[in-house]
Amino acid sequence: MSKSSPEATGPLKGLRVIELGVLLAGPFCGQLLGDLGAEVIKIEPPDQGDPMRDWGPIKPKGQGLWFPIVARNKKCIVANMRKPEGQQILKDLVADADFVLENFRPGTMEKWGIGYDTLSAINPGIIMIRVSGYGQTGPSSHKAGYASVGEAMGGLRYVMGEADRMPSRAGISIGDTLAATFATIGALAALEHRRKTGRGQMVDAAIYESCFAMMESLIPDFQFGNYIRERAGSILPKIAPSNIYPASDGMLIIAANQDTVWCRLAELMGRPELAHDPRYATHIARGEHQGELDELISAWTRTQTSQSLEDICEQGGVPCGRIYRAPEMLQDEHFAARQAIIEVEHPVLGGFKMQNVFPKLSETPGNVRWTGPDMGAHTLEVLQNILGYDDTKIEALKAVNAI
Repeated sequence: MSKSSPEATGPLKGLRVIELGVLLAGPFCGQLLGDLGAEVIKIEPPDQGDPMRDWGPIKPKGQGLWFPIVARNKKCIVANMRKPEGQQILKDLVADADFVLENFRPGTMEKWGIGYDTLSAINPGIIMIRVSGYGQTGPSSHKAGYASVGEAMGGLRYVMGEADRMPSRAGISIGDTLAATFATIGALAALEHRRKTGRGQMVDAAIYESCFAMMESLIPDFQFGNYIRERAGSILPKIAPSNIYPASDGMLIIAANQDTVWCRLAELMGRPELAHDPRYATHIARGEHQGELDELISAWTRTQTSQSLEDICEQGGVPCGRIYRAPEMLQDEHFAARQAIIEVEHPVLGGFKMQNVFPKLSETPGNVRWTGPDMGAHTLEVLQNILGYDDTKIEALKAVNAI
């Protein structure tokens, strides 16, 4: 495990993000920008703060374990956006910022008098990143949008799970993180546009569209063939062999759907004739006989341990892999060699292991400087050092519950 430096090293060093919003779709975008070196100032309301602080199934010493990751590298301040004095803090920050990030229901920022028109009048170069369930426009834009609803509308939920039961979910909030990832891409594209023109713009990332973007040829499949994709469990229909196969002591993923790789797998199975069997010789033929082919492979894999299968496939040039959980990740030498897991000091819990910054850049790699801080931990620092507020002004803000 490597411990990261408190100094930003990524390519976005020197850029400032003002993050509003709570939970995941907006804050994960802030995490990604902070990972790449940006200074992220997270604004939380004074009553509760981000509910993500309490999320997670395990809370050692009363500490949530998700917030330290999604709020890593961020400076947390408290300011009440429902009060004019709190809104003025945002406006003052925007004057010397590069991005404003929010994931409220569309219209909320406008209701508070801090919409894009207002903020861009203060700073024409500001890039406003807006993440929502349905986008900023359209007949559904006013609705509350959660990741689960966006995943369903975007087509993702319908195809997840086993064919004989209700749709499943990914086990993570994939709709939120996909939307945040697309928001980050949009923010970086807008940054390049600003470099050329000096003008900022709005980035409108919708959860349902971010899921929909992943849906491959779903629409033309129906348009030209009246074909609707259905749930297929652990396989992709007509892509074979590529599945999870049982070992004598566990399971292994084997992906040998390419013709040449399938030939190698048949050889490893001691059944080289299968590679030339008309039922399995081509990609299309294997797709048509997917079920029976998986049974043939499973009959072989059940006679092997997971380790022996992994060794045989690796030596034979057939892609394969174990099904990892946290224990396997922490023990894996490849994770260790690439420092995919780092350890950062947490003020209460000590050494805190988490995923590193991805992707890796050769010249300006991102880094993790600190875990998600306490609520309001940086309020005075930001108000005094960045905005230049004096003690009298700060006390006046406290008196009206603006901070």
